[in-house]
Formats: sequence, structure tokens, C-alpha cells
Amino acid sequence: MKPIDVVRKIYRDFAAGDAAAILDAFADDIEFKLAENHPYRGAAGEWRGKQAIAQHFFAVAGPEWEGWTIGVEETVEAPGAVIVEGRYTGLYRPTGRRMDVEVCHVWRFRGERVASFHQYVDTAALRRVMGRDKPAEA
Repeated sequence: MKPIDVVRKIYRDFAAGDAAAILDAFADDIEFKLAENHPYRGAAGEWRGKQAIAQHFFAVAGPEWEGWTIGVEETVEAPGAVIVEGRYTGLYRPTGRRMDVEVCHVWRFRGERVASFHQYVDTAALRRVMGRDKPAEA
């Protein structure tokens, strides 16, 4: 499967809530990095490995969002990478606020497996939706 097809499948799996299928597309030593000041990022900066992603991201974020989607607006293929621009939408259950924020994902590959994921998102808007307007202290 080509990298672009892997990324498209991952987004379908996200929409279906199938975390196991998403993790299956990742290399065992994947580097997973959310945008700076992202509420879920914490001090670690990145997570390495499928277990860390499942524990620190999927298990935390999954229950908090209703109807989370990414609307893909543009996809750019590069050697060994796929860049996706789009918008996140969804309802953050703890605040009852709706999200509609710009996002960019950079997916890097080793063969057919995702070797790294880096997200860039409007964290100020995301923090307002989540009721966490002030970034965490360094």
C-alpha cells in the first residue's frame, strides 16, 4: 500500500473509532508528536511506541470528544511522507463547546508503516474549546 493510501485508511479508521487499526499502521517505534501547547501533549513533547500513544492519547482523548472528524482539504505527497491540511470538528463533552480548527499533519514513513506523526494545530482555539485557555507552564 502506498503512503497516501495508508493515511487515507487511518482517517477512515479514526472516523470509525478503530484505534487498534490505526495503531496497526504504525511502526513499533513510531514518534508521535502533538503541536506545542496542545492540551494533551504534556511535558513529554512526544510519545514513542504504540503503547505510549494508546495510553497517553487515545485513552484520554477518545472519551472526551463526540463526533470528532478531520475534514481533509489538501493532501501533498513527498518522498517517504504525506502532508495533510484540513480542519478538526467535534464536540468537547466536558465543556459542551464545538471545535472547528485548522490543522496540518505530517506523516513520515518507513516502508508501509508510519514512522512519525507530527501535528500542527491552532492550539489557542483548541484550548478555548477545552476550557484550558492558558498554556501550561514550562
